[in-house]
Amino acid sequence: MATSLSRAALIGLAFVLLLVFLVAPLALVFTRAFGDGLDLPIAALKEPDALAAIRLTLLVAAIAVPLNLVFGLAASWAIAKFRFPGRSLLVTLIDLPLSVSPVVSGLVYVLVFGAQGLFGPWLGAHGIKIVFAVPGIVLATIFVTVPFVARELIPLMQAQGKNEEEAARVLGASGWQTFWRVTLPNIKWGLLYGVILCNARAMGEFGAVSVVSGKIAGETNTIPLQVETLYDSYNLTGAFAVASVLAFLALITLGIKTWAERKNAALIAEGQIA
Repeated sequence: MATSLSRAALIGLAFVLLLVFLVAPLALVFTRAFGDGLDLPIAALKEPDALAAIRLTLLVAAIAVPLNLVFGLAASWAIAKFRFPGRSLLVTLIDLPLSVSPVVSGLVYVLVFGAQGLFGPWLGAHGIKIVFAVPGIVLATIFVTVPFVARELIPLMQAQGKNEEEAARVLGASGWQTFWRVTLPNIKWGLLYGVILCNARAMGEFGAVSVVSGKIAGETNTIPLQVETLYDSYNLTGAFAVASVLAFLALITLGIKTWAERKNAALIAEGQIA
């Protein structure tokens, strides 16, 4: 009886905390954005600066996520399936963005690629602009999202072992055939989950992007930076309207993540994957 009460109390506490710290703030964003009607928030979203911020956010995610997918897939395959010098160092470097403040990582890019940075004079002489431009935003986003795909795949690949790949090689399959027909099907749901997390972080990143972007309205403001700009200028309707776009994208990401988890759990229950 006591155990049942304790379980019920813990579950109830968890739901209360989720309601207070997650559901309520999210609902408040949509309420503040659309509580007085649709005309003002829609007008705010049609502003050129808001549209530019949305386009830039989607562009940066569209560049950073595929690149991290390729890197994470290659790195996790190498780490889980092979032993080589520098393997531990590679694992440490993958985890580095999780331990370094995003603001610090953005500052590093400024020190390296800024006008007074290590490569700044050379870049300036050749008309190449990285900091306070789209390339810097992309680089900063790639850095902070590096671990998500790799960290999702490494334990999965290690748990699956190498037996199936070795059997495929014995049967005459090439390295690429083994990867596409054996390895990839076994990790596809873990890969999707890592991509979803990577995409969510790429769209919502603030700290590193804030440092390298220069916060130029209509040019280098992503959605999070545009929300801050509007809020600081006391345009609360516009700020919450733009924030609702980011919240909506987050809800879509959450829905895809939930679907992927259920699909993966169903396959495990059916014994189709380990």
